[in-house]
Amino acid sequence: MCAVLCVVLEENINYKLMILTKLIVSCQAEPGSPFNDINSVVKFALSAKIGGAGGIRSEGISRTKKIIEEVGLPTIGLIKRKFRDGFVGITIKERDVVDLIEIGSTIIAIDGTNRIREGMNGYDFISKIKKKYDCKIMADVSTFEEGIQCEENGADFISTTLNGYTPWTIKDNNGQPNFSLISHLLEKIKKPVVAEGRIANPLQASEMISKGCSHVVVGSFITRPHLITKAFVELLN
Repeated sequence: MCAVLCVVLEENINYKLMILTKLIVSCQAEPGSPFNDINSVVKFALSAKIGGAGGIRSEGISRTKKIIEEVGLPTIGLIKRKFRDGFVGITIKERDVVDLIEIGSTIIAIDGTNRIREGMNGYDFISKIKKKYDCKIMADVSTFEEGIQCEENGADFISTTLNGYTPWTIKDNNGQPNFSLISHLLEKIKKPVVAEGRIANPLQASEMISKGCSHVVVGSFITRPHLITKAFVELLN
């Protein structure tokens, strides 16, 4: 009986470790946050490593460089900029890509939407970068069609990061992960699909992995204490 129990426990532990290594923690801090400085963000990343995260997602050259040097986990680097419509863009300039490569980013996150940057949409931009530089690209997309286009143009990973954060997908941002979009991408895309966006607890993350996602990116509900506190307060009130 003990031997059987030990095997079951070992299998459960291995399963949990498998989930942990598939977790990427987005270590960022917005203006106004008390953690919006380079040392605090690095501490977020170190804490994620201690907890068993398999990788870090980081914004900004200096912060990402320090995380790479001090944390030692695979790191997805990106630079946030704004499009003319005021919505966020992820690494939309070639110069930013070069800088992220030079500091040793494992993967470069690039905006895979159809918005124009440097005279081209996200698909063509990704194609250009893949042909010109030796780097792995994670295409941050907001729709199924964008995911298909990015895969066809050479992206190594397709992530749902921007779903709910583009003008045409705001309606999808209901505070819940977009399981439907994930399912559709997994049906058609051969490259690894990464789930990101509004994942608020381990059960949702585990469901994404069980569906077939290669990794799950979680940010706010790990590294933004004010949002975690707010969720408690709203529920209790």
